[in-house]
Amino acid sequence: MRFVFNILMLMSCFTLFACSHVSAESVTFGNVQIKVKGNAYKLEYADSFERRAQGLMNRQTLCDTCGMLFKFDNAKVAGFWMKDTLIPLDIAFVRADGTITDIKSMQALDLKSTNSSEPVLYAWEMNKGWFTANNINVGDNVAICSVY
Repeated sequence: MRFVFNILMLMSCFTLFACSHVSAESVTFGNVQIKVKGNAYKLEYADSFERRAQGLMNRQTLCDTCGMLFKFDNAKVAGFWMKDTLIPLDIAFVRADGTITDIKSMQALDLKSTNSSEPVLYAWEMNKGWFTANNINVGDNVAICSVY
């Protein structure tokens, strides 16, 4: 009887692991187009809890013009860490009115939280150095053009 119980417990653990692994791998993202300083950018869109939790984790590379826009349910002081994120990133925190409040750098695999300085509705991640290279700064305005 104990043997059967142990087998059932082991099977439950494997099932739980398999389901959690599949759900993380099966997260799909929509796209959003934003505009800043007259330039349009197409980004992946993380607009649900599952998408925000997955973010850019476990990716080996990110193309030069690729990035992700995170939308929160409500404006809040947002915090991001780099658990399982293999690419160094910069993050721009954006208020509900579109104003960029902060641009901060984050190191790959760093578990330290990087926080916005005030409540924001969005966070925008790009490769490290991208915002500087594209002359996007704190105080610039981000417009959401379309979601698809």
